[in-house]
Amino acid sequence: MTMDYRERIDALRQAIAEADHIVIGAGAGLTTAAGLDYAGEDFHREFALWIERYGITDLYTAGFYPFESQEEYWAFWAKHIWFCRYRTGALPLYRRLLALFPRAFVVTTNVDAQFELAGFPAENIFATQGDYSLFQPATGSPKKLISNRQWVERVLPLIHDCRIPSEMIPSMPDGSPVAMHLRVDDTFVEDFHWQQQARRYTDFVAAASQDRLLLLEFGIGYNTPGIIRLPFEQFAQRFPHTTLVRFNPADPDPYLQDLPRFIAFTEDISQILNDIRQPLNL
Repeated sequence: MTMDYRERIDALRQAIAEADHIVIGAGAGLTTAAGLDYAGEDFHREFALWIERYGITDLYTAGFYPFESQEEYWAFWAKHIWFCRYRTGALPLYRRLLALFPRAFVVTTNVDAQFELAGFPAENIFATQGDYSLFQPATGSPKKLISNRQWVERVLPLIHDCRIPSEMIPSMPDGSPVAMHLRVDDTFVEDFHWQQQARRYTDFVAAASQDRLLLLEFGIGYNTPGIIRLPFEQFAQRFPHTTLVRFNPADPDPYLQDLPRFIAFTEDISQILNDIRQPLNL
């Protein structure tokens, strides 16, 4: 029997109150819900020249556009990095998650660092797919990452006609070509910090597996389900006292009969977070 909204909110409140450990799993849907839309009004305003010239329709697919020159390629990426990583600071929805779950461990496929910006402890965040604020060697070797913030701030005012000056094309300290630290192929750099956070996440889940573990899955669809969505389902099946709560308007899978403690929400995340903190007036 499907629970109504009030019953699901009550069940979520109880799961939060009883949890010994909490893991937040987050995908692109959470950032979209927080207001950073890769194809929304802000995108159309800030990327009007690129939309007109190249016909791009959203930031995700534009990341694969075959620009003809490095000057065009890095002009787009300077704007892209600024838009997604440095423009907004911490979004309110992420600050509310911190207020509700300050000791949660976070595993995320998002590369916008919103959990870190909101104030979650860095040691409790495993960003599996990279970070917009970092460059890596284009070849993937050596396994070294560098900040791109100063470069972005210097180059943004110099963008003209969707290009940057040739001398502003970024490079590693040794002069070799850079790439974004985003997982697109096997050159993705898993440096010491990445490896450390992967171990911390694995250790956290292992230590919590026999206790009351609450898995909060936000906005994860079927783009990369093997990183968070499917493992969370497996944890909920294998660990005896685990509750999985899925927040997803498009792909909730509300009828996972083999999961004894499963709650699915398709409603607005902001409204849900409000309702778990105060009595419902339905």
